Amino acid sequence: MKKINIKIYTLLLLVGFSFSCSDDFVDVKPTSTNSEDFFNTQEDYEKAIIGAYDLLQSTYLNVMLGEIASDNSLAGGESATDTPGIQEVDDMIHTPLNAQLRDIWNWMFAGVNRANYILEFKDKTDFAGKEQIIAEATFLRAYYYFELVKWFGDVPLSVDERILFGEQFTIDRTPKADVYAQIEADLIFAANNLPYVQSQPGRVTKGAAQALLGKAYLYQNKFTESATILDDLILNGPYDLVTDYNTIFEEAGENNIESVFEVQYFEGQGASFDCLQCSEGNVAVGFNGVRAYSGPDFSSGFSFNVPVQEVVDAFEAGDLRKDVAILDINAWATSTGATFGTGNEHTGYYNRKYIPRLRSNSAQGDRNLTNPNNYRAIRFADVLLMAAEAFNKSSTPNDAKAQTYLNRVRERAFGNSANNITATGTTLYDNILSERRVELVGEGHRFFDLVRTGKAAQEIDGFEADKNEVFPIPAIEIQLAGNRWDQNPNY
Repeated sequence: MKKINIKIYTLLLLVGFSFSCSDDFVDVKPTSTNSEDFFNTQEDYEKAIIGAYDLLQSTYLNVMLGEIASDNSLAGGESATDTPGIQEVDDMIHTPLNAQLRDIWNWMFAGVNRANYILEFKDKTDFAGKEQIIAEATFLRAYYYFELVKWFGDVPLSVDERILFGEQFTIDRTPKADVYAQIEADLIFAANNLPYVQSQPGRVTKGAAQALLGKAYLYQNKFTESATILDDLILNGPYDLVTDYNTIFEEAGENNIESVFEVQYFEGQGASFDCLQCSEGNVAVGFNGVRAYSGPDFSSGFSFNVPVQEVVDAFEAGDLRKDVAILDINAWATSTGATFGTGNEHTGYYNRKYIPRLRSNSAQGDRNLTNPNNYRAIRFADVLLMAAEAFNKSSTPNDAKAQTYLNRVRERAFGNSANNITATGTTLYDNILSERRVELVGEGHRFFDLVRTGKAAQEIDGFEADKNEVFPIPAIEIQLAGNRWDQNPNY
């Protein structure tokens, strides 16, 4: 993580022994660091929490596929066979053999295990400030589990202990309601033990925990609970909307007042296609980039995740967000003299929020895999829109407050109050969902918004109800569990 100077610390879990013909071999001390001998100092805990944060950088794939699976964009790429797993998700024909879905499963569970590693030994050594590290680890476990339950539904749940090799034969998938209950408990604990402002950008805050808790409630239709926690965050937290929407996704706009939680990336550590999760850069940015681009402001990429005309047309006249969110490459080339190539499913549009910017030559490894663009995982605008939805859908609706929060976002978008929403009830609800689409396009939320609101089947081509609400458990994981787990329905 940028600014936290994240490095990958390998904490060896397996120990080598020297064997002899006597029984003395059982008392031989291990020659390398192992889990049982770790967590003896504050530095050990600091190294471990950095390792737990590190898997956040792998969520680039969750973000990119969250767009591609939705009605916002197409897979794109060089050809219809470029990275088949991405193409399958776009067409809603993915299977339990999908390589990218297995990556999401593996990487998110790696994050869970790293967080649980700390929590397993949370009482081993005391030092000033340890409670904050424990709270950060607890948040991270909730964050990774929230991703897992969004993508796969029921998943194995482990609390304060790692899932070790061999335990796959005894651990079962936990009902998602129970996983959510643990997520809620973790986030309540984190919110009660973290400050609103951290000394280092990227570290988890009280606001991040409250926002994710409100989101977890929203995903379960617990609207009253969501409204309560999000309203508390809005009224008491240190966040606000950035005045100029155009600055949010540039380097100068990283970790600003609108950033409630931001995944940090930097270009100083190389990566390759042999280990995409090893990249300290934002891999999705290179994938989203304009193919064979030459010109000002941007650099080239692989032309995946291309927005469709429908989402471009979803922006109302006068909406200042449109040109920030969507790059019309033909208009851009005409005005700047830039040149570009075209790939599969070329629409003429690119996800401008997350395409490569021109930068120095300091990047290590493949430059396309080490873009330094941070991912704004939770923005204050998202919090306002979630709160608006929650107040509108609460058991005792408060449409006046819902309008207020919705219109804060719209007034920034149009630069005035002339486009404020005055509707109530179901019409207001539809207005809020439409606003989420244009405010958050390109940020990986659309597919899950459509699923949780029951609108996916009518909006996404190829989407099958009672199937595609979740993705299949990777087949190899079921096999490794001794074929005891049931696959998600209809896969």
